[in-house]
Parts: sequence; structure tokens; C-alpha cells
Amino acid sequence: MAGTTPYIIPDTSDFRSVARALTIVENNLAGYTHLLTSLTFNKNVQVTGITGPPGAGKSTLVNAIINNLVLHNKKVAVLAIDPTSPFNFGSLLGDRIRMASHFNHPNVFIRSLATRGSLGGLSAKTIEMTDVLKASGFDHVIIETVGVGQSEVEIAGLADVTLVVLVPEAGDEIQNIKSGLMEIADAFIINKADRDGADLFINNLKKILQQSTHKQLPIFKTVASKNVGIEAVTDFILANPHLKNSRRELLLTQKVYNIIQHGKMAGINKKKLQQDIAKALIQDDFNMYRFAASYVGE
Repeated sequence: MAGTTPYIIPDTSDFRSVARALTIVENNLAGYTHLLTSLTFNKNVQVTGITGPPGAGKSTLVNAIINNLVLHNKKVAVLAIDPTSPFNFGSLLGDRIRMASHFNHPNVFIRSLATRGSLGGLSAKTIEMTDVLKASGFDHVIIETVGVGQSEVEIAGLADVTLVVLVPEAGDEIQNIKSGLMEIADAFIINKADRDGADLFINNLKKILQQSTHKQLPIFKTVASKNVGIEAVTDFILANPHLKNSRRELLLTQKVYNIIQHGKMAGINKKKLQQDIAKALIQDDFNMYRFAASYVGE
């Protein structure tokens, strides 16, 4: 089947080819493996992760950052990770409406990806789809996700620069999120900074950062809805294209391990395995570990 499907070469000169390639990868369609193994990457493509709790105004912030990156003549792709609808397992696209002004821009490509029940908030497909975008000719890839659970670690492993977005109302929640978000951030963005208590919140954040990480990370004040403070954030992103990344090795190690594991399991028929176990159980000295080792070694 895969041989009969024309190979899709994703290219920013034709966003439809990018969209088709992403669809093939997201849904494991015919040609999926060949597409991924044929990708050629430009190491200069920067991946920026933007995460933070729900309600922090991340989509509005991303929209403003896109504006600035486009002004710098950058071709930008956005992969927006959405919570999954419990009814139809599709992504909830309400926040994407805020980016509507960019949908027809020749230098901006936006794609939503449902988490499909992933506990961490990042779909297992995020790495693969990001790789498609990195190989498509974009200058910059932005991944926006809800900062909950394992996604905090995953977004840090996937992105070159990770920005954590908070709002002054977070208040005491800083103490609860510091174990995750504090560790993965390259910079913090306090959005909606025109609200009461913003300066006090930032001072408390600085103290907690000093206590937990023993370093002072950049903290930016923004009002994304009014385009306030966005230029400073954009300058930081462009000035720090590849800040790390030791966490990327950990993330990719697990990914490659899963790929290898999947490949080794590809030829194993579960029904036949059951039949072979039934035969082996007749032997008095049956040992499932020895059986498994010999089975894999066939």
C-alpha cells in the first residue's frame, strides 16, 4: 500500500503539501514511515515552546509573537496542542480563533493537534509533526501547549527555548507549579501584567526562582492583547536560538527506544503467540522469561 502512495514532500512554497504530510504522520496513513525516514532537516530551524496553565493568554501571546517574527521576515509554523474533546476526540479550536488573522498569511502556517487523552497534554505525535515542520523550510516553529504534568518536561526536551506564561492571579499557585515549570523555563512571561498585583507577583517569582534554581531567569511583562512587551520577548527568542538542550537527549532516547521496540514487535502475531504459549505450557519446566527471550531471538 505504501508503495502506491505518492511521497509527499512538505514545502513552505505549498502549504497544502505541509498539511498533507502532517495528516499522513498524525494518522499513520500509507507512506507514513517512508515520509519520516526521508525528511531532511535544517539544524538552523528554531523551535520555541510556549507553555503555562490554562487562562494565561498563551494563544493571544503567540499571535502577537507571530506578528513580530513575520516583521523580521521569518516563515513561522505553529503547532497548537489542544485539549481533546471528550465527545468526538477532536481538538477544541476555540483559542485558535485568536490566530485567525494569520491563517491566510503566506509566511504563517498553523496546525492544531489534539492530545487524544495523553495525560501530559502532549500528544505522542508532537515530535514527529514538529520534525515535519522543521524539514519543510520554516525559519521558526512554535509549539503551544497547556502546561500540565509530563508535558512540561516534554516541551522542554523538544524546544530550543521554552517560555513559561503565567498571570498575576496565579498567586499561591506558584508554590504548586514550581517543581515542574520552574525547572524547564528559559524565561518567564507574566502576561496580563496591567492587572493589580503584577509587580508583587513578579517579586515573589524572583524569590522562588532564586531559592529553587539558584539563578535568575529573564522575566518579561506583557499585555498580549494590547501588544505590550512583545518586542522584548521576540528579541529574546531571536537572540537565543539554541539555549540547550540536555533534556532533548532524554526525550529522543525514549522516542527512539519506542521506535525500535515497535519495530521488533512488528512481526509478532499475538494470536500465534497465544498458541505457542499454549504449547509451551505443556512442558513442566515452562518459564515465561526464558520463553520470551527465545521467542524474540527467533
